[in-house]
Amino acid sequence: MSLRPAILILFAIALHGQDFPSRLDEKISTALAASGAPSVSVAVVHSQQIDYAKAFGKANLAEDKAATPATRYAIGSVSKQFTAAGILLLAEEGKLSLDDKVSKFFPQYTRASEITIRELLSHTSGYEDYAPQDYMIPEQTRPTTPEAILKKWAGKKLNFEPGTRWQYSNTNYVLAGAILEKVSGQPLFAFLSEHIFGPLGMTSASDCYAEPSAANATAYTRYALGPPRVAVREGHGWMFAAGELCMTPSDLARWDIAFLGKRILKPASWAEFTRPVKLKSGKATDYALGLRIGSLDGVAEIEHGGEVAGFLAKNELFPAKGVAVVALSNQDGVRLVGPLADQIARMVLAEGPPKTAQDEMGRVRDVLEGLRQGHIDRALFTANANSYFGDVALEDYKTSLESLGRLLAVTKRSEQLRGGMTHRSYEAQFEKQTLRLNIYVMPDGRFEQFLVEQSL
Repeated sequence: MSLRPAILILFAIALHGQDFPSRLDEKISTALAASGAPSVSVAVVHSQQIDYAKAFGKANLAEDKAATPATRYAIGSVSKQFTAAGILLLAEEGKLSLDDKVSKFFPQYTRASEITIRELLSHTSGYEDYAPQDYMIPEQTRPTTPEAILKKWAGKKLNFEPGTRWQYSNTNYVLAGAILEKVSGQPLFAFLSEHIFGPLGMTSASDCYAEPSAANATAYTRYALGPPRVAVREGHGWMFAAGELCMTPSDLARWDIAFLGKRILKPASWAEFTRPVKLKSGKATDYALGLRIGSLDGVAEIEHGGEVAGFLAKNELFPAKGVAVVALSNQDGVRLVGPLADQIARMVLAEGPPKTAQDEMGRVRDVLEGLRQGHIDRALFTANANSYFGDVALEDYKTSLESLGRLLAVTKRSEQLRGGMTHRSYEAQFEKQTLRLNIYVMPDGRFEQFLVEQSL
């Protein structure tokens, strides 16, 4: 279905004279209204931090429940890059190789002795896709298992000779996930939680079919240009390693921060992860391992989209610029998140966040890093705040914060005026815990309050 022309026209209008977050707000809310989707939630990464995280619209229409930055969405095939990363982690441990044949793990499948793990992850194996439809078919409403999917579809005749063509196939990733589980000895989502989600503080990330949550957005679909209808979801097990994850945009952005900083994996693994695979003929594809490689207006881009029943997702990264954009929505059947993510990316790449926003976030991070070391720059604080940060307070801040590991990200959650000051609330994500920053800033820029609080 094509995007309504009104959306494209409104995207093209420059919103001069407004501050950067307000321009984003207007661009996103206008696109959502024109699309007719219940909600969209966006996160923007710049300079190794989440600069923007905001949700628009309704997580549930019948309950009139607003979407918030804490609302979880299914990310569909964006999940594939996590499966690929898990395989690369096992390769780093010497437990498998990307060039291992499928037959080493599952010899029963069609031509398993000729197909490599690399060909699975790059969609060049020839295995037929078990889920090409963009609507829900009756078979997929009933629970299944990876074994049942593979027995049926990985037992078929190949669609083409291994390594000779590129053709998107979810079957490849179900098989890759089965290999990951067999080699690691862990369930897929437990492995990802231990090795990726936990270390990065991605607390919302999980198998959204197995673990329903009140934080989940309700899934909607539409017929032609009709109104949102509650979508029938896939039965548990159908998406598995190909697209079964749910999370908030901010948690996906935390992965993007690690991706841009080349953390979690070793340098050689990152090179494998992001290198477009070539066919046996030498012809290049635009696909690496669970990632599409391309460009946006001449800027190198790594991206992937996702779609499962009732949800659409887009994740775009621009490594040379240190920028990433996440856009998630709880309705399928409308081209919203892809065009929206592109337009937000163009805006960020062209202008970057405003200097005032960069300065503000930089000051907050600097103060927080100082507190982890037991000191502050007292010129940044009012007399009241300086009295608060006595020797005992500074020592308690130091001992309690330094045990949390590195500071990974600082995200602004809210801002309002009170008592002649600006009150700002932030989320500070450390390696081991996420805390709340409760801050008041005077008109002259000095901190009247800078409290670090436990977030339950």
